[in-house]
Amino acid sequence: MPASSLPPGRRALLLAGLGGALAACSSGHPSTPNSPSGPNSPNSPDSPNSSPSTSSAFPAPAAWQPGPGELQPDVKLRAVQVVEAIGGWPPGGQGVAAARQRVAALGAEPGLADQGGALLADAPRAALEVVYAQYGGLLADSASVLVVCRQWLAGPDGAPVSTGSTVDVRLSSAAPRWEVTALHPADPGPAAAALGDPATRVLAQPRIALPPAAVADVRSGQVHDGALAAMLALAGAYAFEVSVVRSGHPLLVFGTDRPSDHPQGRAFDTWRIDGRAVVDPATPADLVDSFMRAAAAAGSYNVGGPRLLSGGATANQFFSDATHHDHVHAGFRG
Repeated sequence: MPASSLPPGRRALLLAGLGGALAACSSGHPSTPNSPSGPNSPNSPDSPNSSPSTSSAFPAPAAWQPGPGELQPDVKLRAVQVVEAIGGWPPGGQGVAAARQRVAALGAEPGLADQGGALLADAPRAALEVVYAQYGGLLADSASVLVVCRQWLAGPDGAPVSTGSTVDVRLSSAAPRWEVTALHPADPGPAAAALGDPATRVLAQPRIALPPAAVADVRSGQVHDGALAAMLALAGAYAFEVSVVRSGHPLLVFGTDRPSDHPQGRAFDTWRIDGRAVVDPATPADLVDSFMRAAAAAGSYNVGGPRLLSGGATANQFFSDATHHDHVHAGFRG
């Protein structure tokens, strides 16, 4: 898909800088999937919230693999493999036709490539790294997997320019493997002309690691101040990695007709706390539980995670289900 066919907001966000600097975010150099990001300095090229950067060596990230503790890991793996096939290609492998071939080689529906959106930028080469694959919903016969990724596109001089997205991948149960049925890439929209104090501070806070789509969400000015203030409060005691804020999340709470707080900019999900993945059985339960309680104390009315906690300011302030086995959700009222 040529850059000219993308929606204006995404085109400006992801491709305006192939000849220079991108108009959107970067999250640094590749890292091993499920491993911490680079040094948390706001001025470091490895910072999750840093500006776009290029280097002479083209990234070659390893394919993502599910770690310990995942529920139905092959469901996540299936979703990730389709996104990796669409968003990464060797020199000369650009274009939707080539992407269809890569998807077909997985035994998936080739037409899924047509839904790749900005991942199919008109660049001669691309590499894609999955930061994490998080459930947006997990039911007996259907699932949403939020594939959080970084992407590097070859610029005119061949040097990589970093960007990224989050893709809501829908699946349905099938044998021998679940089938990917649809892709919904994030669409954060253009950056705001000016940002308020909470947004500016979140982007500059090295203890809050935001993936590319989440950085773009904050820069769009569409994230509620309550959510941003809670991130800053949590950063006083924890270094944490956010997976999803506004874009790239289902519009409805999965399996229901209730609007999700995420698309309204009133929620954020955290997948790693102090370098420990929420889903990993080796992560101390007390660490995750204390983070959940701190999120509630910071103003979240709706805190979800791998365990149902007691107490809370309201009877239903804490919740737990299979979907939130791998992350902590914090929602805020408008």
